[in-house]
Amino acid sequence: MKSSERLPYCVGLTGGIGSGKTTAAQLFRHLGVPVYIADDEAKRLIDSDPVIRRNIIAHFGTEAYTSSGLNRQYIAQRVFTNPEKLELLNSLTHPAVKEHFKKWITLQNALFVIKEAAILFEAGTYRECDLIISIVAPENTRLERIQRRSGLSIEEIKSRIARQWTDKKRLQLSDYVVLNDGKHSLIKQILHIYEDIIRRTNPGSRPIYY
Repeated sequence: MKSSERLPYCVGLTGGIGSGKTTAAQLFRHLGVPVYIADDEAKRLIDSDPVIRRNIIAHFGTEAYTSSGLNRQYIAQRVFTNPEKLELLNSLTHPAVKEHFKKWITLQNALFVIKEAAILFEAGTYRECDLIISIVAPENTRLERIQRRSGLSIEEIKSRIARQWTDKKRLQLSDYVVLNDGKHSLIKQILHIYEDIIRRTNPGSRPIYY
């Protein structure tokens, strides 16, 4: 738990690549919940923070950046086949994202916020969350979604999936599980979780009907 009870509850939202985390986060945003997309903030900080830039160049070379920002294709070729390089890259960016989130949450006027992060568990930041939601989906569904949006080969996608925690491992540490398989209503599941979190964070609240 956080040291200050005046802060909103932090609800972590995570899941494997292609599970539908971003869609779920947008549904919470439509319900008026402040949403922090950790990956988006990391990308912004990597492009704008001079300390991160210097550290990445020191470890990956001057080709790591172009005039418009991080050379993502260059970096991807070096980290996604090398777990040690990926861990190094994460270690250079995650502290800045962590500090940014700490400042962001103090500005939110809400009972709870959503922190959407692809590697919430892998990075250890789940320990800073009060509750955790995991999104799961069948692997075939995930493969189709990722290939549609990224153009990556099945082998490349499976390699990325293999580097993340398994659903089984995530669920052991999750308070809520959402099945995003295209058959079960994602909206209904999110609404149910939203209501339950409202009850947890504000015990005197009345049920919300839809």
